[in-house]
Amino acid sequence: MTSVPKPLKFLRPHYGTLKAYYETMGDSDLKKYLADVLSVLALTMSAEGERESLKYRLLGSEGDIGSWGHEYARNLAVEIAQEYAKRQSEEAGIDDLTELVQQIVAFHMKHNAEPEVVDLLMEVEDLDLLIKHVDKTNFKRTCLYLTSAAKYIPGPDDLLVLDIAYMTDIKFEEYANALQIALFLDNLQYVKKVFTACDDVLRKKQFCYILGRQGITFELDEDMCADDEERYAMQDIINNAKLSEGYLALARDIEVMEPKSPEDIYKAHLLDRRACAGASVDSARQNLAATFVNAFVNAGFGQDKLMTVPSDSSTGGSSGNWLFKNKEHGKASAAASLGMILLWDVDSGLAQLDKYFHSNDNYVIAGALLGVGIVNCSVKNECDPAVALLADYVDKEDPFIRIGAIMGLGIAYAGAQNEQIREKLMPILTDTKTPLDVVAFTAISLGLIYVGSCNQDVAHAIIYAMMDRSEAEFQDPLTKLLPLGLGLLFLGKQESVEATAEVSKTFNEKIRKYCDMTLLSFAYAGTGNVLKVQNLLGNCAQHLEKGENYQGPAVLGIAMVSMAEELGLDMAIRTLEHLLQYGKQNIRRSVPLALALLCISNPKVNVMDTLSRLSHDTDAEVASAAIISLGLIGAGTNNARIAGMLRNLSSYYYKDATLLFCVRLAQGLVHLGKGLLTLNPYHFDRFFLSPVALAGLVTFLHACLEMKALVLGRYHIVLYFLVLAMQPRMLMTVDENLKPLSVPVRVGQAVDVVGQAGRPKTITSFQTHSTPVLLAAGDRAELASEKYIPLSPILEGFAILKENPDYQEES
Repeated sequence: MTSVPKPLKFLRPHYGTLKAYYETMGDSDLKKYLADVLSVLALTMSAEGERESLKYRLLGSEGDIGSWGHEYARNLAVEIAQEYAKRQSEEAGIDDLTELVQQIVAFHMKHNAEPEVVDLLMEVEDLDLLIKHVDKTNFKRTCLYLTSAAKYIPGPDDLLVLDIAYMTDIKFEEYANALQIALFLDNLQYVKKVFTACDDVLRKKQFCYILGRQGITFELDEDMCADDEERYAMQDIINNAKLSEGYLALARDIEVMEPKSPEDIYKAHLLDRRACAGASVDSARQNLAATFVNAFVNAGFGQDKLMTVPSDSSTGGSSGNWLFKNKEHGKASAAASLGMILLWDVDSGLAQLDKYFHSNDNYVIAGALLGVGIVNCSVKNECDPAVALLADYVDKEDPFIRIGAIMGLGIAYAGAQNEQIREKLMPILTDTKTPLDVVAFTAISLGLIYVGSCNQDVAHAIIYAMMDRSEAEFQDPLTKLLPLGLGLLFLGKQESVEATAEVSKTFNEKIRKYCDMTLLSFAYAGTGNVLKVQNLLGNCAQHLEKGENYQGPAVLGIAMVSMAEELGLDMAIRTLEHLLQYGKQNIRRSVPLALALLCISNPKVNVMDTLSRLSHDTDAEVASAAIISLGLIGAGTNNARIAGMLRNLSSYYYKDATLLFCVRLAQGLVHLGKGLLTLNPYHFDRFFLSPVALAGLVTFLHACLEMKALVLGRYHIVLYFLVLAMQPRMLMTVDENLKPLSVPVRVGQAVDVVGQAGRPKTITSFQTHSTPVLLAAGDRAELASEKYIPLSPILEGFAILKENPDYQEES
């Protein structure tokens, strides 16, 4: 009881009497002191909403706020927020409140209550005041709270909050965190400012690793790094030139370099006899599945047992032999799979693909062109080999060769906003003689190259292409890919889409609503905007007119908008469960795909069970979507439970070639990169959303809405759009010369410590490993010794360590 102020203890029963007496007193210092006492009493005695504590504080002696304790200051902050809102609506003056706010802010900052300061300043719309009050001891916790709160603040206030966090980090030279915020805001001017403000070359190299992982096209100039040699080395890091080297070093360390064949993945010997008998038939469909499984499993390893086997080997399994075990368009996917196996290794990739360019088979050439694009995915090169090789094939006669070249350009230059390619591809959209499939893939490639750029020229070209389509073409599933290309331009750009969305209302009624849903879901992807989720849900509840089918993109849109943070994600999963129970068939077909996007490379048990149930559905389209979704949620995790489910499904569907094909694809995805890769577009502790990775995923998922015509039909090459999201899920620590350095790290489940007092543990139930290590979804790593200091705030991808000068070996 000693901590309760004396007046509160003994004067509570007399609060009314004191109030009445106060009104009768003449002006004097004594009256002000009584006002102070009444202000503290009002803390517990005043009626709800009266704000008497604030009223008497303003009439009081204006003494030190802190002397009345924390609870008093907290209560005043709440009342100030209410009073401020009231005065704003009445347009009354707020000077007296501002003075009080400054006192409370100073008091809270001194006593480690940064979250309360931020909340108060947000309420009174004066966050700029924060920068004056933060100091070296509390700026980290303040910025952590600001960046975490920004996810839950409606726009445009969220950008203002992040701006303040950015300025605070720059002020205290915490450049790595400032760079994080600059990238989150997609503000390249801020990124430049970080580079010019920082003097330490090693830290700049760490920034380059972060930029490379985010997939940003960024050119360093002399202001950012004066030394030419260092600048070229740093530009190489941004261009991901060393990505293949690091990935293979990880594979060697974990000892998984040995190539795997599709049979090693299927594990048919664990199944009963009849399933094995069905699998032994050498059908084109099964060979095509094996091609994809082989490409996914050996992605980036540079060697496999089907495509890169030397032709004089005793087994006779040369790549030529395997290539021709596929039919027509299957050959295209087989040739392109070589690009996937040599992923990120541009030099040897182009050398090995070269032989296919001299083929007489158009499908093989188309596959080789796509393979060139895949090899160059995420890796930028001064010489631009992809444009040099592919540009001439864009205007060839054969539509499949054109698609191969166009898709290859889209994958190689995703996010690059390359003008030269735009000038090459735009005429294809406006040419009325171009076949529909070529137009559709051109729209997607342009969408990928200009992803999230809101480029009006490209938008207009795609809009005209949609208006030029004939009545019959609107029935064609390929037409649905045009709104997809348009949506990609506005990925995550929120209100910027509104003008284009208005134009879309003038389209043919068969595609109008489809386009509207696609644009809405892309523009608000990764924002967590609850109102947009409600809008999309409302569209899912409507009854369709004949010929309409806009609910697929609406269901996918719910997942795209809600994937931003864990809370919204769990709520979206529950909402999708309801849609499964009450929705019509076309909604049920898209729910598994939405679940896959929410839990990509993150196999949650409840989602796994739902998809397992749907994989036995009587509707073949629901079943095939569920099977592929099982592969996506387990992508790159080697999850034993999903692998077991898929093996059982392969024996269950051994007579159904189509569904067995889906099972095989899913098996390949689960073992993606032998368990070293992830498809998750979120990285850096779920802070960044890579637009290129998300674009690749949603392009593939939209294609899956038309599963029969595209993925299971002639255009299975859409599976290669997933390469845009593939990244090693590793932590590779390197020394000051960027050579791999093995250090002990603790890896465990990440814990949210925002706003907690003291220095709480950031991970739980950890294990100690030596780097390089693999990080699963939701994992976080921290160094287990103090011998080195990490230059990256979050240990993920490539992290540079420098020796700690104060470290002393324990004797």
